[in-house]
Amino acid sequence: MKDESSIRYSVVVPFLNEQENVPPLYMKLTEVMDGLGEPYELVFVDDGSRDNSFKVLSDIYEHDRRVNLVRLRRNFGQTAALKAGFDFARGEIIISMDGDLQHDPEEIPRFLEKIEEGYDLVSGWRHARRDHWLMRQLPSRMANLMMAKLSGVDLHDFGTTFKAYRREIIQEIQLYGELHRFIPALASTTGARITEVPITNLVRKSGKSNYGISRTIRVFLDLMVVKFLLDYSTRPLQFFGLLGMGGAGLGILLGFFLAIKKFVYHTPVMAEHGPLMLLAVALFLSGVQFISMGFLGEMLARTYYESQNKPIYALREVKSHRKEAGDSAEQARPSGSSER
Repeated sequence: MKDESSIRYSVVVPFLNEQENVPPLYMKLTEVMDGLGEPYELVFVDDGSRDNSFKVLSDIYEHDRRVNLVRLRRNFGQTAALKAGFDFARGEIIISMDGDLQHDPEEIPRFLEKIEEGYDLVSGWRHARRDHWLMRQLPSRMANLMMAKLSGVDLHDFGTTFKAYRREIIQEIQLYGELHRFIPALASTTGARITEVPITNLVRKSGKSNYGISRTIRVFLDLMVVKFLLDYSTRPLQFFGLLGMGGAGLGILLGFFLAIKKFVYHTPVMAEHGPLMLLAVALFLSGVQFISMGFLGEMLARTYYESQNKPIYALREVKSHRKEAGDSAEQARPSGSSER
């Protein structure tokens, strides 16, 4: 049986209808990884392909023991495919890339050099993209700029799949929806050291792109989710409470104004200020609802963290002279921790 602990690198590649690109990518990957002189594995994920991708991958699997093949029951999307590969990978360093030959395996050593310098996550930067300017480049640049500002992670390109991670960083990140684009932002919450390297954006030679401008709206919605998770996942009341207090406070002020009109100036409020009164009531009730949502969010956050014994922090390493068996710091090591 293969000693999983001896694997240094895992390369995770999701495929969706890429039968023509599988063989040349495999040849390039093995050539580059063999040149590193370290034990490695290839984790190929078939994300419900409808062509002969799985058959081609199976033929490669039969002839190379370094290849692992994960086949999903249907097309779950790139985020789910990547997560399946990350969960299966056993290398100390995990490299992810697309299966369409737009990522050059020869650039992998540059990622690994940055990891050796002490970084936990190295992201590719498509500094000279060759995609359609209006359909791909403009929406991508807008999303990347917003993500960098909202997350505080200074990267030019969040969207590329071409990245390298330390295993303890990526395997502790829960991915849903289209969140694979925002892994650097999610990793930053654990204190991961993040950098980027320029990569070449090759032109697709065969097959059809599975991406389009329709994904842009979903990316922006996921960006809102990531921003909330980064800033308020452990303190939702501060988000909903501010909205609630603002709405309720404005409603109270309007109500006070209308009360003066009614009882001091004897103004027929409903006749002259009916819409304003309805607005005051709506603001007050919506404010109370937002505050209630904040309280519910606080209880859900506590249930989430306490039921899983999940800490709200992440350790990089612990140095201690305590050796007692049963020491809680040794028994329950938080996610994302490592001793290097």
